[in-house]
Amino acid sequence: MTTFADVVIVGAGIVGCSTAFHLAQRKGTRVIVIEKGPIAYGMTKRSGALIRAHFADAPTARLALASLRAFQNWHDLVGEPGGWMPTGLVTTAGDDAGAARLRREVERLRGIGVNTRMISRDELRELQPAARVDDIALAAYEPEAGYADPVEATQALATRAKALGATFKTGTYVKSILVDHGRVHGVDTTIGPIEALTVAVIAGPWSDRLLEPLGVGIGIQSLRAEVAFFERPAELKAGHAAFIDTITGAHFRPHPYGLTMAGLTAPSPEPLKTPDQFDESISREHVADVQRRVAARLPAMAQARFTRGHAGIYDMSPDGQPVLGNAPGIRGLVIAAGFSGNGFTLAPAVGACISELIADGEARTADLGAFGLERFGKNAKRKT
Repeated sequence: MTTFADVVIVGAGIVGCSTAFHLAQRKGTRVIVIEKGPIAYGMTKRSGALIRAHFADAPTARLALASLRAFQNWHDLVGEPGGWMPTGLVTTAGDDAGAARLRREVERLRGIGVNTRMISRDELRELQPAARVDDIALAAYEPEAGYADPVEATQALATRAKALGATFKTGTYVKSILVDHGRVHGVDTTIGPIEALTVAVIAGPWSDRLLEPLGVGIGIQSLRAEVAFFERPAELKAGHAAFIDTITGAHFRPHPYGLTMAGLTAPSPEPLKTPDQFDESISREHVADVQRRVAARLPAMAQARFTRGHAGIYDMSPDGQPVLGNAPGIRGLVIAAGFSGNGFTLAPAVGACISELIADGEARTADLGAFGLERFGKNAKRKT
């Protein structure tokens, strides 16, 4: 027996669940979310979950700012816990060129409403007494930044979406998207076909597997990224700000239970052949490298005890920016993929935007004009 829906969402990570939540708030909209594993099973549960509005480009910063506001007001908006924890964020620059670039970014960000400011070396020392600052030319500080619990937040969105009428089919694979005469009419799955007016592909590094047969592949590369958790020493028991440290090449933030989570600011440059099977472990060499870099900023971390670590995958688009919007040449096909490591950060706003695009024909929460697949030229055109 064929199942019917207004919208099928492929992927129950944080972005897919956010989209389902926003669509389900519209009465009468039949939403089905399909996920090959449990909810938050894929890269969401491996996310660093850093929430910030400090992005170098204005379109992404606007999305991030809208998401930050959502995380800050999570309980009022969602009605379920999401693990939001403010920490503040320090972004560093180590030379004059980096300082000039950071000044331009901060000026641009302040112009769109982001609460961020430049701070000197001395101001950073006062703000973070445990931090080494002698190699810093200048820093930016975003006091409202923080983090959330990636699994808790995703499950909260799914719980509310279900309560509002959305259906989740976990343990289910989408085999193909069904298109006829340039129009989506559903998906074929391991539990049978589902007819739908709209299909939203929000499947992270697996998105191109469904898009490429339709000639609208993004060109996603799966890049492995590792994070390590360290037990903070007594000097840092009170915690510290989150850092994106361009000088040491590390990012790190506090984590519950007296831990600090840390990783490199760039993922591995070698693409994986497939996102289906990859090494989720973290090497001793990587742990030592990350700890050395973190300790270069927070010297007390040099003797911190390593507790655990894991690897995940960044679904890297060709330009490092997400693809958000309607697929060229196929009515009813919507894409939200290629987040390049920032999916969790942007999820509340992206979910709102994609739901608006589907239901109203255009996004209002933020302008998606800069994120269309068309920006890649020939790769965005449907093959015939």
